[in-house]
Amino acid sequence: MATYKKKGGKPQTKVEKQIDIEEDSTTAEVFNTLDETASKTEAFVEKNQKYIFIIIGVVALVVLGSMGYKEFIAKPKQINAMNDMFQAQKYFNDAVNSTGTAKDSLFNLALSGGEGKFGMLDIVEEYSGTPSANLANYYAGTAYLNLKNYKNAIEYLSDFKSEDEVLAPLAKGNIGDAFAQLNQQEDALSYYEEAANMRNNEYTTPMYLYKAGVIALELGKASRALGYFEKIQEDYANSTEASKVEVLIGKAQVLANK
Repeated sequence: MATYKKKGGKPQTKVEKQIDIEEDSTTAEVFNTLDETASKTEAFVEKNQKYIFIIIGVVALVVLGSMGYKEFIAKPKQINAMNDMFQAQKYFNDAVNSTGTAKDSLFNLALSGGEGKFGMLDIVEEYSGTPSANLANYYAGTAYLNLKNYKNAIEYLSDFKSEDEVLAPLAKGNIGDAFAQLNQQEDALSYYEEAANMRNNEYTTPMYLYKAGVIALELGKASRALGYFEKIQEDYANSTEASKVEVLIGKAQVLANK
């Protein structure tokens, strides 16, 4: 039988013909497999389309619900909270800048409200879950600390959560102050150390290193106290606390070497 011969080419050998046949067979098998897979997928979708649509619908509702909550509930709630919190913030700021008997009265107004306006305690209760309610915990805890209501100070300050450079360590340090006033020195030391290590700045870090050192000395932890005082002297030489640690370093060295 004559073999077709391309111009300028050579007739195929038996081996080449066999390879072509095998390649055609493999290609056909691949397409058959794809067709079978597609058919099975279509059958699965057809059989379970009710449940698939339900799942898609639930996912869509969750996404849209989350977006709707943020836009139409959370955002307006936060705006209202900020407006209602304004007067309480003013009372708090006035208290911080005040002296004498007016100070306590202003802190009480900051807590409970006045002139028909919300206090920080109202903000915490009415606007739970908002950033304003979280901040109100800090204000309330600090107000209680100034009013010498140390247990309430600890409670509200513990509920305050923040990544702020200054407020976060101040909240921890204020809890330490409350424990110190309650004569729970070990707890006070723990919170002062946490406050000192939370951030590295020229304000809160040396302040709480100093307080931690003083408490550590009282507890007989002279070596620990010495470390804190020396760190202030070396790393925060321009701080207010640096001017007060020279004598304390000498005292801590004597006690540490006993």
